[in-house]
Amino acid sequence: MSNNLLETIKERPLLGDGAMGTQLQEAGLESGGCGEAWNLNEPERVVAIQRRYVESGSDCLITNTFGGSRIMLKRHMDNPDVVGINKAAVEVARRAFGDREGFVLGDIGPFGGLMEPYGEITRAEVDCAFVEQARALVEAGADAIIVETQTVLDEAGAAIAAAKAAGAPCVIASMAFDLTHETRELRTMMGTDPDEAAAFLEEAGADVLGLNCGTNIDMASAKAAVKRYRDCSGLPIMAQPNAGQPVLQNLKVIYNQTPDEMASQAADMFLTGVDILGACCGSTPQHIAGLRDRLNHFIETKNKG
Repeated sequence: MSNNLLETIKERPLLGDGAMGTQLQEAGLESGGCGEAWNLNEPERVVAIQRRYVESGSDCLITNTFGGSRIMLKRHMDNPDVVGINKAAVEVARRAFGDREGFVLGDIGPFGGLMEPYGEITRAEVDCAFVEQARALVEAGADAIIVETQTVLDEAGAAIAAAKAAGAPCVIASMAFDLTHETRELRTMMGTDPDEAAAFLEEAGADVLGLNCGTNIDMASAKAAVKRYRDCSGLPIMAQPNAGQPVLQNLKVIYNQTPDEMASQAADMFLTGVDILGACCGSTPQHIAGLRDRLNHFIETKNKG
């Protein structure tokens, strides 16, 4: 495997990992706790989660830094070690690969609010927070930065700019679309559709277009979004659908799509032209193992043809 993500996906599709938040909770993180702090305080537990994804076949691991910006971390602690937490996350993910080759994607999630004039956070505060986080991830050796679960284009643009300024070798920009039941339209919470997102993200400097999470974003709706991206951009595409649709059981939201059910739809995703396929809410190492089998079969069939 090349050590360059963009060069590698020209040769073959790659497999991402699955959900982190639910895995942290199963490992003992209390509800509402700061999972990112575990990179420093409980690194072995994070390594164990990510190692299970590697053993299931993941080529790419997303760092445990979804809420790793200063704005987010200050909701859990007064003086967060932003640099230490983010650098440790890259080191933890690299350890999880062990002797295997793989790509570490430094995760920058939303800052958890709205910028002025709609909210109280200034653009300057957001820029500083993203630059600080991106620099730490890149300095620690992340192979790419993934700006994920974005719903606001201006915020996505700020994170992309921070990643580029930090010298990220590759920037993945992933939006969270919702699929409405009434109109069957794909739009972010702020009303942006895949076509608008693709144009903005490409202009902002993203190297890979992505989509993840979102309401009703299972494999089928993710495939529709990939097609929309493909129709209006030549950039590579990453998709991380949820493990089916959420249901409420015993006052708890769960995703009950089985690994076999998710894997059965993977071939269509690869044929649609997705370059990196992972999974989001509700997914487990077992889901990733199922996707690995389908990806191996797709590559083998393509090579024979």
